[in-house]
Amino acid sequence: MAKYNVTIGMEIHVELKTESKMFTSVSNKLGTENAPNISIDPVVTAEPGSLPVPNKEAIRFVQRAGIALGCEIARKSKFDRKNYFYPDLPKGYQISQFDQPLCGKGEIEINGEKIGITRIHMEEDTGKSTHPTGSDHTLVDLNRAGIPLMELVSEPDLVSGAQARAFCQKLQQIFRYIEIADADIEKGQMRCEVNISLYKDGEDPLSGTKVEVKNIGSFRSVERAAEYEIKRQTAVLNDGGKIAQETRGWDDGQKKTISQRLKEDAHDYRYFPDPDIPPMIFSEKYIDELKRTLPELPDAKRTRFKKEFGVSDENLDVIIADKKTAHYFEKVVAELVCKNRAKEMETDVAKATKIAANYMVSELQKHLVEKHEKIEDVKITPENFAELVGLIADGAVNSSAAQTVLLEMYDTGGDPSHIIDEKGLEQISDTGAIEKHVDDVLAANEQSVADYKAGKDKAIKYLMGQVMSVSKGSANPQMVMKMLKEKLK
Repeated sequence: MAKYNVTIGMEIHVELKTESKMFTSVSNKLGTENAPNISIDPVVTAEPGSLPVPNKEAIRFVQRAGIALGCEIARKSKFDRKNYFYPDLPKGYQISQFDQPLCGKGEIEINGEKIGITRIHMEEDTGKSTHPTGSDHTLVDLNRAGIPLMELVSEPDLVSGAQARAFCQKLQQIFRYIEIADADIEKGQMRCEVNISLYKDGEDPLSGTKVEVKNIGSFRSVERAAEYEIKRQTAVLNDGGKIAQETRGWDDGQKKTISQRLKEDAHDYRYFPDPDIPPMIFSEKYIDELKRTLPELPDAKRTRFKKEFGVSDENLDVIIADKKTAHYFEKVVAELVCKNRAKEMETDVAKATKIAANYMVSELQKHLVEKHEKIEDVKITPENFAELVGLIADGAVNSSAAQTVLLEMYDTGGDPSHIIDEKGLEQISDTGAIEKHVDDVLAANEQSVADYKAGKDKAIKYLMGQVMSVSKGSANPQMVMKMLKEKLK
């Protein structure tokens, strides 16, 4: 069986979160889950005499994306008509861009590999067609029609399903950082289409027949669809068959791609400049101002956080993944610095910062996931979170008690010191008090004592747990373990 190499390119469509639609003042805030056909007007429904007016905010959003991805920003651009008919496209054509997109060549880095961006252009979204089961008709909802839709086309630089998935996730992160889109793939706000072809060693990487896979509803499915299609095409070629240039859909239930239609070429769309929309000219001053308004991007923030805070790569993966989480963490660190300067915390800031990162990634994220909430929903202020971290770092409360305190803070937004006082969770480091707990536990657990002395090391962990239970989690665990070992010699 012949071995084939893989060429993958991506087409990414992203709905922009502007106030109004792309070519009309109709609100863009109504979700597609609302009653059908209420976010419409004569422009959306293509009534005779209606004229499109481009959305300046949407154009700026696309250019911000281009700057964030290192793209060439066009000084002259225009809109074109892309002609094809579907019931959910009232005009019979889509306003898009052909030969003069807003953004040209760019690139992003995925795990050390440079992935090229071919172009980013602006267009309008279509409506939504549904086909009721058992009926012979189609229902059309135009709430989505006319929503500003950004399309990004990558270079064919990707070589695996895993890399395609990482590429899409990185783009989502960047689009959220620059606040142009929520890009929720499960809600259809971001649509990832995978273009795959195969070639043999020594052949042109672009010599294979390209197959496009659509209808992908999650990042995991991006990877699965790509890997399935690689296996399918390999089997076809090894059987002596030919790959058809076609569009296939991903069936997540069956975990397979299904043929939908032959793939159109650009000339099939009969592009021509839209006569109702004048060309756009952008000055150097305008582009420079856009660049100045761009926030710190994920890669830059990761580099800075690692240098300034010494946070591990594993924790940074979680903290940097979301812009608001990163902002929350930075405010916590700022509070730790203030507490250290005010002598409210004995531990140095570097150690406390690492503790803060650990608790944010483990305990705080755990509660967010369980409650299906986001960081902006958290009742714990950065100041109170930093206070708890300082208490942990200074040994005023142990890890077990700290988890109890954090849960109470999460539920109520309360002050950690007050919660510790109310629940009696302050760490006991008094030798006499701890020794009494240890002696009581050893006397009540003769079999575990015998097991440990017989070489069963796990027995001491059980005894440790009993002491912590008796002390209601407030005993200093290091002192408990040391005392147990001394008494069990």
